[in-house]
Amino acid sequence: MSMKNKLRRMKQHLNIEKQDSISENREQVEQKGFTSIPFWQEWKDFGAVPYYTEGGCCLIREVVYPLHYEHGVHSFGQLHEVVEQWNGTTARHPLSSAGYKSTDLFFFDTETTGLRGGAGTTIFLLGYARVFEDKVVVRQHFLPDPSGEIAFYESFLKHVDYTTLVTYNGKAFDWPQVKTRHTLLREHLPKLPSFGHFDLLHGARRLWKHKLESVKLSQVEKEILQIKRIKDVPGFLAPMIYFDFVQSKNPQGVFEVMKHNEHDILTLITLYVHMSKHLLNSSYSTTKEAFEVARWYEAIGDRKTAVKGYEYVSGIKEEEHYRAKMALAAQYKREHQWEKAIGFWKEIVSLGAGVIRIEAAVELAKAYEHRVKDLDEALCYASIAYELHTRLLTNREKQERELEKRMERLKRKQQKR
Repeated sequence: MSMKNKLRRMKQHLNIEKQDSISENREQVEQKGFTSIPFWQEWKDFGAVPYYTEGGCCLIREVVYPLHYEHGVHSFGQLHEVVEQWNGTTARHPLSSAGYKSTDLFFFDTETTGLRGGAGTTIFLLGYARVFEDKVVVRQHFLPDPSGEIAFYESFLKHVDYTTLVTYNGKAFDWPQVKTRHTLLREHLPKLPSFGHFDLLHGARRLWKHKLESVKLSQVEKEILQIKRIKDVPGFLAPMIYFDFVQSKNPQGVFEVMKHNEHDILTLITLYVHMSKHLLNSSYSTTKEAFEVARWYEAIGDRKTAVKGYEYVSGIKEEEHYRAKMALAAQYKREHQWEKAIGFWKEIVSLGAGVIRIEAAVELAKAYEHRVKDLDEALCYASIAYELHTRLLTNREKQERELEKRMERLKRKQQKR
């Protein structure tokens, strides 16, 4: 008889049944008196209940938030609004939730024993949230001992009902780790379903890499979403805390890691709302963000939406004003609307600044030579481009000489001292 069948027969004698919900888990724990878990009262006070199966035991914790709860610059209820807006727009985008309901989005994050991944890395915490019509439910599955992985993943897969994951670097790290562990245990677990995936890390890079030192989630939530963490355990300490827990069974450190994970998951909801508002052209903090949104749409082939974004930025004489006009000129060039394109390029050469003037002058030289067939004008703008290039290069050399003089002067002062 196989070990699996032996365990199944033992399960019948022990009368341990699989629980279908966290409330049923709690009722059965109270009725049967499962108090063998170390520090059980602390776990109970923290809102956790055990999940038992033939593969061992894990712990499940659930936290509920109201829709009006504000986590940073947005409330959770605004997710319903942006999903409705996505379903009402013709814009195409990788983060579009058109065709979905709010409850289809599954905000997901993990904590692992290693930050690099691989077969030797164990996931010890699976956390996720779903936004319902009247509340937000955060649920966390915790692995108290490596021997309980079957219960850990079975409880997760059994209760999960999702269509699309929303993660932060989940495509490269979190979900591949789940797939790896599932492969090792697949004979004992339900099949891993396929799904859509919104990875918000790519969007953060697109929108804010120009203004942030890094696009780590903690940095994005602080600088962009105005979320402040208080007494938060850094994520890189999670593996060390977990290993200590496996030895001591004292859960106090793990509780802090779970709060950190819960915070990350809630931030994903706010971040998806914030990005969606940007992409739906309903909320910009700066014209730079609006310009980056337009560039993003252009990169994915939605030129119609991109042009709207460029036109918005070009109408505001602030940052990226002329870069937006340069982008519009490129769009008109593709459409062979040469008169409009030439008009933008001439304006940029006359009123713009820096390298973009050189780019516009070169485009004018090409247009007059190959399209308008006016060699005099072509030579004129080629000469302007050359002059601008030489001037910029000279200025750089002058600045370099000034810096060399400054360093030599400082070295002389240093020697005298």
